[in-house]
Amino acid sequence: MRLFTALLLCLGLAAPAVASDLSVSLSTPGGAPIADAVVMVAPEAGVHGARPLAGPFQMAQKDMEFQPFVLIVPVGADVAFPNLDRVRHHVYSFSPAKTFELKLYGRDETRVVHFDKPGVVPLGCNIHDSMVAFVLVVDTPYAGMTDASGQAVIHGVPPGAQAVRVWHPYLRAPGNAVSVAAAVPQDGAVRVQATGDLWTPVQPHRMY
Repeated sequence: MRLFTALLLCLGLAAPAVASDLSVSLSTPGGAPIADAVVMVAPEAGVHGARPLAGPFQMAQKDMEFQPFVLIVPVGADVAFPNLDRVRHHVYSFSPAKTFELKLYGRDETRVVHFDKPGVVPLGCNIHDSMVAFVLVVDTPYAGMTDASGQAVIHGVPPGAQAVRVWHPYLRAPGNAVSVAAAVPQDGAVRVQATGDLWTPVQPHRMY
């Protein structure tokens, strides 16, 4: 009986802490929701055993736009760049995180790029200057995107005090990111509010 009790205690001590859902709401100072923002959590204890962001990953060229406007991928991801337009595109980036060039290719053709370092990768088309998008390469599995209502939910966040980083390409902040603190419980859910102001690019992809 004592051996059985000791075994139960050992199993209880070895059991992993229950994770929680983290909900983040992002808006402007005036209360307007901000979509297409990336929410990230990088726990100090590391991310061992966490599920990586799931693929496949795609940045399409359709209707003379990149779709999606912002794409989150993990380090080591392969991203497909299919051309779904009737015209040819020439995709490139000069980012330190990933410099590449996909020379002119036509409809229903696809190119693939391997992203091996974390960072922001702005995209452009050498033929169509109005085409702009961003690939954000992250080294944490705890990442998500805000929707049209400015909401993002990240599942399975470890409990404890966590620093939440929110990034948007047009956010008025150092590195286009703001940070907020979140006290994540052992289980259940927690909600935090973040506020940021957006600047409008000379050739805006979207108006917020």
